[in-house]
Amino acid sequence: MDNSSTKHSPAVLAAALGGFAAAALIAVIAIAPREAAATPAYAAQAKKACGYCHVNPAGGGARTPAGDKFQQNGHKL
Repeated sequence: MDNSSTKHSPAVLAAALGGFAAAALIAVIAIAPREAAATPAYAAQAKKACGYCHVNPAGGGARTPAGDKFQQNGHKL
């Protein structure tokens, strides 16, 4: 019995390995933790400006002590 039909060329093996690496990279990116994003909905809900909870008056980024309390309280004042 000739096993030559089951042998794969280096190009086929490299393509398969490349496909596996690409799939693994996509999976890692998909499940990687991301930083939570501030939303204008929180400002509307609390009837406060973004700067009430964030150091940056435009919102996002580091929080003020009030913002930390808001987050720890389940986003409720």
